[in-house]
Amino acid sequence: MNLKLVKLSPAYKRHLFDMMEEWMAAEQHFSPYAIRKNDYRDFDYYLENLERKKEEGGGVPDSTFFCLDVERDIFVGAVNIRHSLNDELIRTGGHIGDGIRPSERRKGYATAMIGLALEECRKLGIEKVLMTCGKDNIGSAKSIVNNGGVLENEVVEDGVVEQRYWITLAK
Repeated sequence: MNLKLVKLSPAYKRHLFDMMEEWMAAEQHFSPYAIRKNDYRDFDYYLENLERKKEEGGGVPDSTFFCLDVERDIFVGAVNIRHSLNDELIRTGGHIGDGIRPSERRKGYATAMIGLALEECRKLGIEKVLMTCGKDNIGSAKSIVNNGGVLENEVVEDGVVEQRYWITLAK
């Protein structure tokens, strides 16, 4: 498995369209929200508005990366890293939102992609990373635990039980 996180650029437009077309055909509400908040087909606008550069409208600055399978030259997923936590994110949401496109699930990509995202968190100076997932999302929970996640507690948000995991990054 040869994966790397990349920032979106015009060079990856085909990769994005391929992944998003598959994802949108399979499900409308998926994580990370950051990659579906705008219409990817308006590529220039999408690219310009993919990341939040400053704190505004209740949101915090973030970075979005796409997980490139180098050997197959396809995006297998995406991660959104919030640079800090506000009250809402500390309850549910956390520092990292991640997702693997439907055809690439259950192949170990999520665990590997989260590991790469944690390296990006280190670069941002984040020492303790909060990740959350629905209690019924066994695959996501396993990927978080495989990266050192320790379950702190569970909270109920809109009738859904969310698990909150902390990952302490080595210095």
